[in-house]
Amino acid sequence: MAYLGTAVRRLISAVRPPLTPLCRASCRSYSTEHTSEKSVPYEKTLKQVEGSSSGPTKPLPRSADVVVIGGGSLGCQTLYHLAKMGLTNVVLLERDRLTAGTTWHTAGLLWQLRPSDVEVELLAHTRNVISKDLEEETGLHTGWIQNGGLFIASNKQRLDEYKRLMSLGKVYGIESYVLSPAETKDLYPLMNVDDLYGTLYVPKDGTMDPAGTCTTLSRAASARGATVIENCPVTGIQVRTDDLGVKRVKAVETAHGTIETPCVVNCAGVWATKLGEMAGVNVPLIAMHHAYVVTERIEGIQNMPNVRDHDSSVYLRLQGDALSVGGYEQNPIFWEEVSDKFAFSLFDLDWDVFMQHIEGAINRVPVLEQTGIKSTVCGPESFTADHKPLMGEAPEVRGFFLGCGFNSAGMMLGGGCGRELAKWIIHGRPENDMYGYDIRRFHSSLTDNTRWIRERSHESYAKNYSVVFPFDEPLASRNMRRDPFHEVLTEQGCVFQERHGWERPGWFNKEGPAPVKDYDYYGAYNIKNNENYKYKELLGKEYTFDFPPHHDVIKSECLSCRHDVAVFNMSYFGKFYLTGPDAKKAADWLFSADVNKKPGSTVYTCMLNKRGGAEADLTVSRLEPGAAKLPLAPESNGDAYYLAIGGGVAEHNWNHIRTVIQDQGFQCQLTDHSEDMGMISIQGPKSREVLQEVLDTDLSNEAFPFSTHKVVNAAGHQVRAMRLSFVGELGWELHIPKDSCVPVYRAVMAAGAKHGIINSGYRAIDSLSIEKGYRHWHADLRPDDTPLEAGLAFTCKLKSSIPFQGREILEKQKKDGLRRRIICFTIDEKVPMFGLEAIFRNGVPVGHLRRADYAFFIDKTLGYGYIRNPDGGVVSADFVKTGEFTLERMGMTYKAKAHLKSPFDPENKRVKGIYE
Repeated sequence: MAYLGTAVRRLISAVRPPLTPLCRASCRSYSTEHTSEKSVPYEKTLKQVEGSSSGPTKPLPRSADVVVIGGGSLGCQTLYHLAKMGLTNVVLLERDRLTAGTTWHTAGLLWQLRPSDVEVELLAHTRNVISKDLEEETGLHTGWIQNGGLFIASNKQRLDEYKRLMSLGKVYGIESYVLSPAETKDLYPLMNVDDLYGTLYVPKDGTMDPAGTCTTLSRAASARGATVIENCPVTGIQVRTDDLGVKRVKAVETAHGTIETPCVVNCAGVWATKLGEMAGVNVPLIAMHHAYVVTERIEGIQNMPNVRDHDSSVYLRLQGDALSVGGYEQNPIFWEEVSDKFAFSLFDLDWDVFMQHIEGAINRVPVLEQTGIKSTVCGPESFTADHKPLMGEAPEVRGFFLGCGFNSAGMMLGGGCGRELAKWIIHGRPENDMYGYDIRRFHSSLTDNTRWIRERSHESYAKNYSVVFPFDEPLASRNMRRDPFHEVLTEQGCVFQERHGWERPGWFNKEGPAPVKDYDYYGAYNIKNNENYKYKELLGKEYTFDFPPHHDVIKSECLSCRHDVAVFNMSYFGKFYLTGPDAKKAADWLFSADVNKKPGSTVYTCMLNKRGGAEADLTVSRLEPGAAKLPLAPESNGDAYYLAIGGGVAEHNWNHIRTVIQDQGFQCQLTDHSEDMGMISIQGPKSREVLQEVLDTDLSNEAFPFSTHKVVNAAGHQVRAMRLSFVGELGWELHIPKDSCVPVYRAVMAAGAKHGIINSGYRAIDSLSIEKGYRHWHADLRPDDTPLEAGLAFTCKLKSSIPFQGREILEKQKKDGLRRRIICFTIDEKVPMFGLEAIFRNGVPVGHLRRADYAFFIDKTLGYGYIRNPDGGVVSADFVKTGEFTLERMGMTYKAKAHLKSPFDPENKRVKGIYE
């Protein structure tokens, strides 16, 4: 019998040359036969496999409203929720048997607390479905075991992370406790606590049975009229092109017949990329080996909670009277050639790779050193560039939805994601804010880029158990998209952030350049680590829940903008033109504000979904008709609009606009010139003095009012100047053809030298904008927030009679009163907050901060969060004024002041150039 301790000693003494990722994959073997029962932790699964037939288990229908492809966790959950929502003409096709791909061998852990309010809600729904709903509907037990969860902290930073989770959990009623090492020992007597800083115990976490869950889901869905067909591989997806040139799903092909359908859901897991190729859809995921071992019986382990020891990169899952031991390593093995014949199959376990988890497990539970290994389980799992799933309608083909790439979390996220995917399909949008999972979060230039998918997926896998710090940045696949200012700003010490593939300025290091280097895989696969890597060193200093060492640098950038003048490179912004015969109709319907002012006007507006939620915020500039002068002006014989959109969400915006245009049948064109222009924003009390030397136009309030734009000459180059501000100061944006960017920038910096002009980055923008009370989309403004709730009623043309998408919802909300609304909070203590801190009113949790930062001008920590009335009533101004508010940060409570208006320049004098 093999023992865990023996395995470690054997591997430590062995010396082998490291293998490249390709060699590792090609050297591994797998069996196409059904795995022996000893290797499978779920006995039920094998019993289901026995006696399987060669053909489909049911006749194929001629048509269906939806065809779900893949019978794993996501496929079964999506089918169940579609049927539960009343869509019963739905079919699930599984190439083998349910769970045969990756679901059958998953560990099945469910942890309720995550550093995301959306994920907490998704996990809560999964837990309700498997622990209560399914059993009530079917009378069958899914195999759910509520044995609790224990997160291990070996240092203060890790315990701080857990305390953040605990505070957020209070808002959602999730019971959790921070335990001392001694209390942890009382709870888990077999655990070594000598090196512990503390733990977080969540009593109602637990363990799911993949086979039992999927079987029960399929029965519940079938009882509602859905059809589950096994042993039916898909061989093709038919796509048609409609009269407007839009590609749409037409049918699903199999060897046993074709099903006509307008909607396909790709829940094929590891095989999702191949399924996407059948329809011409990019599915950016990659397959890797993911493993755990199952021990022999351990005396005293019964009823113990599941354990996640993040610092040792290991988890311990209770399995009856034994444990499953697994984790995430820095050198995972890629599965290079995904086989269609792989069903209920496993790879040979590579002990060289797996050894690190054994060491961590033995340190945490020493009895494991003398415990036998019953079986090894090494199967494929799909992983993505940011360790988040791929969901939503594919940009390439209408009606082709994704529900894949779950990074071995498909069981615990399955219920929540299955529900949201069903709503996405039926209603056109999910109910929750699913942007973090939406395939449209990735730019189209990245989703078919092999290097980007591989490098970023590796880094996300390797860092899966790392502390989630607020300002972390990836090191993999950087410099994918660079604007014309990149080189000159790098020379001036710019520390870049990555967004949407773009390198955008984060802050400026006064000690010189800190360029981003090629990815070194953290030294894995015999790749040499980058040496003297200044950028990585600076990033490492960000790994704190306190103020970072360069806090004063960001302060200087902010206060220079408030007192003098600063220049921000915002070139990563999306820059689109909307033109054509129906451009005005499209603009009226798309934008919540009235953008049809006279040419030369610029309007800040939202775009809404059918539920009234904010799909975007952006500026829309009305253009003069005329001949094309690209990239500054498109050809237009009528109405034309220039859209400037935050670069990190440009793909999402592009697809939202395009989808609305298609659905409404508008005859207009949307063109993308994001790569053709740069953009700098010059902001601060002295910005007019600086730019008056550079631009050939009068910049007075009378000649160039706020929210207007014009094409002007800047140091001999034509640019589009807009008087706007995202930081609450007097200022202008210059939208510049790419070849003119550097000369215009140098002219601005030369003119500004005597006024103390400096470069500033997005860390300063984050602070300045929240201080002014401006929203950041996907932080304090999301698709599940309406403009009225977000304090943006001024962006809605409700006083006009012009229809726009979501208007009816807003009108009803305005009439009924707001049940939730955004509020500004400040505290007196000099402690950092980052968002997710719990908000209490009179001692009762009423919400959490969505976004927080330090506001340097008012010299306070400031945050914004949406609050509710615990009684379900209207959140009125009086409700806010009469409450005593506190914020909880990492278990500590701070008295907070609630503000109905921004405490900084509430009368908006500064953007008008009025300085006292």
